[in-house]
Amino acid sequence: MHHFKSAIGIAAALAVAFGFYGCNGSDDATSSPATSTPPNPATPTAEVTGKWTTGDLHVHTIESDDAQSPLATVLDQALVKNNLDWTALSNHLRPSTRDQNGAAIAGGPLPYSQAMAQYEMPAVRQLQVNGSYVSKLIFSAFEWDMPTHDHMNVGIFGGTPLGTATRAANEFEYFFTNRPDTQFDPVDVANWNAKGARAFTTHADAVKAVAWLRDNYPDTSYALINHPSRNSGKYTAADYREFNDTAPNIAFGVEGMVGNQMEPDRGGYTTAYINANLKNRVYGGVDYVVAQVGGIWDALLGDGRRFWNVADSDHHFKTIGANSSGYFPGEYARTYVWIDNKNTGIKGVLEGIRSGKMFSVFGDLINALDFNIASGTGKSEMGGELKASAGDTVTVTIRFKSPDHNNYQYPIDSGINVNVRPTVDHIDLIAGDVTPRAAAGTPGYSKETNDSTKVIATFTQADWKLDKDGYNTVTYTYKAARSQYFRLRGTNLGMNVPGETQDGNPLPDQKTTVTEDAARFNAINARNYNDLWFYSNPVFVTVGS
Repeated sequence: MHHFKSAIGIAAALAVAFGFYGCNGSDDATSSPATSTPPNPATPTAEVTGKWTTGDLHVHTIESDDAQSPLATVLDQALVKNNLDWTALSNHLRPSTRDQNGAAIAGGPLPYSQAMAQYEMPAVRQLQVNGSYVSKLIFSAFEWDMPTHDHMNVGIFGGTPLGTATRAANEFEYFFTNRPDTQFDPVDVANWNAKGARAFTTHADAVKAVAWLRDNYPDTSYALINHPSRNSGKYTAADYREFNDTAPNIAFGVEGMVGNQMEPDRGGYTTAYINANLKNRVYGGVDYVVAQVGGIWDALLGDGRRFWNVADSDHHFKTIGANSSGYFPGEYARTYVWIDNKNTGIKGVLEGIRSGKMFSVFGDLINALDFNIASGTGKSEMGGELKASAGDTVTVTIRFKSPDHNNYQYPIDSGINVNVRPTVDHIDLIAGDVTPRAAAGTPGYSKETNDSTKVIATFTQADWKLDKDGYNTVTYTYKAARSQYFRLRGTNLGMNVPGETQDGNPLPDQKTTVTEDAARFNAINARNYNDLWFYSNPVFVTVGS
């Protein structure tokens, strides 16, 4: 695991293990308690406020019918080989025909919420009891087929400490999918029917599901939109706003740095390669919603919405026969989440991702980022807000590190590491204005661009300096004039690389078309590792009169 310092120099956080033991619990059964490694006694404890962790919110095992990796294989890769601190198992909320090892479930398919409770969660507990992944956090969530849209990543938690709320997942599956009612406990069905009608057909039903999470698990659930532009016509800008307005504490993010990066169509974005589908492409492996400067993500941030980006593996399998799909969790995509010491277990991850103090990266381009904005005695970091007055001098500080090497192997999976240090070519500082939110039903509510958003500065090796802590450091100063947000993106590519970038912006990824299987896998892998990006979450600067 990569540990590093925050801007205030909290050195002890670098050595603190994530410290979770057997936390794949449930609100129906008590979870094992979380424990933490004590801080280094040589460091003043008063300075320790938290730690950086890495994880993956979107991971499938063989319990999903379109996935092929057994549970133990996925966890070995994620938590041992790639040293993630935590992972969410998020199999499809569909009928489950196989258990965690791929064996057929006796008696036929089960609703996934039941298979999760009867097979997946007990198997994880047993693995940890047997001594595997004892310092790691593993929890169960699910990927839901939203009516009229695409996939939503849903986690529902309860109990003390928080564990996966299995009965709540079962109720959610009853209300918001078309599973036959005969697959559920008849007493539960009678009780649920007394609460209202099932809803799994329309956009309004999708909104109703988010409202159900808000009404029943307001502080202990999340609902994030996965691979948002993979299929055309699935979302409008108004849809994003409506989900966020319905439950801002739950529907607060999007998987902009998508998984399935081993697909020939990068990210699994298979719509026809024509200009009409440019909004349904990935750009440097990143969904159009996030990759487009001034696009939908910027439009949401311009509303002042606390709406975040994450990176996931969306692992189903890596290569099987003639097919390739996605890297293992932590192998290529990582989301770094800051977790306060006051929070542990699932609560720590949930509060961490909700806070927005996160950044996401492909191919370990960076493994440390301190991005903060300060004025006078105030300072704020990713996900936070700095209050300033018009005319104040505001300083943006960017500090980052890169590892000695990443996981690029040639040939793929040969164990032969290329051993080239990932190198940031340039970092863009992107800013956009924050203006009053448009009301639902008005033209502004459907606006999918933020016309004020621009790259206001680009930094290269000529600009940053190596500081005493080993960080590459650069600052940018301006006079506060209006409320804005600031975010970063960085890449290993130059400003104008044919087929890859134009004026610093990523170009749409093209399909890898190589006939022979092994050669195609190597070409896809080379494509991905030669096209690396990181994206930060924003910092808001609110300017008063």
